[in-house]
Amino acid sequence: MLNEIEIYILLFFSYSFLGWIIEVTAKFIQYKRFINRGFLIGPICPIYGYGALLISLLLKKYLSDPLAMFLFAMVICSILEYLTSYFMEKIFHARWWDYSTKKYNINGRICLDTMIPFGLLGILMMYLINPFLINIFSKFSFTLITSICSFFIVLYIVDNVLSLIGLIMIKNDIDLYDKDNTEEISLKIKNVLFNKNWKEKRIIKSFPDVKFINKNLKEKISKIEDKIEKKQINLRL
Repeated sequence: MLNEIEIYILLFFSYSFLGWIIEVTAKFIQYKRFINRGFLIGPICPIYGYGALLISLLLKKYLSDPLAMFLFAMVICSILEYLTSYFMEKIFHARWWDYSTKKYNINGRICLDTMIPFGLLGILMMYLINPFLINIFSKFSFTLITSICSFFIVLYIVDNVLSLIGLIMIKNDIDLYDKDNTEEISLKIKNVLFNKNWKEKRIIKSFPDVKFINKNLKEKISKIEDKIEKKQINLRL
């Protein structure tokens, strides 16, 4: 039983890393430069790991039905993405990704363009990647697999704490809650945040399309412009 749990832990980190590779590749194609995607400092996107675990645990009984596997994988991952977007916005007052411009989207949080790949990835994972990885992990000795899991768990906890501090610092910089997702306010906020410490820079660079939600648009823009102007004057001096 313990060995099975540790295999799932390794699957979580494996898919989190694979998800990071997918995200980095997609953004490199879009922006022609490397962007360390994800909320965490390390090279992982945990939402992919959690999605993989849910599919692995909940959809084993549908291995004989590829169509059901595809549909349920699509639904599970879409719900996970929607809830992640919703709670991140509620907690940190920022829309980290927005599919509002795409067809067949739900509140800009999920869209058909991402739902279909989720289903395809679910099939690829259950029929090819999972058997391959589980076969490798099953050959690890008890001591080795326990040591690897412990090492990655400690790193994951530390990374979460540091990244959470960075997110909270961004949240505290701008008191936001009304939905005025304009490009103008977003750019002004980014200009201020780029003068902050490395944790804040890391988060903003990871999500170039982040849209912040502002209460008093004109007032915020004015204050931010004043800050930027003062910083520029100080730099000249």
